[in-house]
Amino acid sequence: MPTGAAPLTTPRLILRTWREEDLEPFAELNADERATQYLLHRLTRAQSDELVARIGAHFERTGFGLWAVEAPGVAPFIGAVGLVVPGFSAAFTPCVEIGWRLAPAFWGRGFASEAARAALAFGFEKAGLEEILSFTVPANQRSQAVMQRLGMTRSAAEDFDHPLVPAGHPLLRHVLYRMSKAAWLASTSAAGN
Repeated sequence: MPTGAAPLTTPRLILRTWREEDLEPFAELNADERATQYLLHRLTRAQSDELVARIGAHFERTGFGLWAVEAPGVAPFIGAVGLVVPGFSAAFTPCVEIGWRLAPAFWGRGFASEAARAALAFGFEKAGLEEILSFTVPANQRSQAVMQRLGMTRSAAEDFDHPLVPAGHPLLRHVLYRMSKAAWLASTSAAGN
């Protein structure tokens, strides 16, 4: 099982190291039609387990990654949220991306935004990152709403064709959102006043 940084806690969530018992619900999430609507394909159980192994390797390499997310009193595993170094080349790489994948049963409760704020805080305040990006397809309004709630900004001039998506595929075009450390610190300072 992947090891990782110390758990991150929020008022309702724990972002923690992965456990053996997370594998089955994560595989169900990665095979869910709604949860994977804006991904190239759903994952088999073996592919999902391999993804967890890659998450562990990422934590060991960088000190951050996708945390398993637990909602105490609600569910022991609701999805994954965290920071990833994308494995492709584009105009904006190398970079660190923030991403999330929650089971649809837990959508609409603010969990993605709450967990992502904890991951951003870790990235800027503990990992020393200067900028964190996020991207998705234009149709994925739910994820874009999370990016906007986090205070990330989009420039349409930076929209891009994802290099791992085949030409002509409906998921080829992506929108790019950014947040700088300075913007994060300004927003957290303003929230504290």
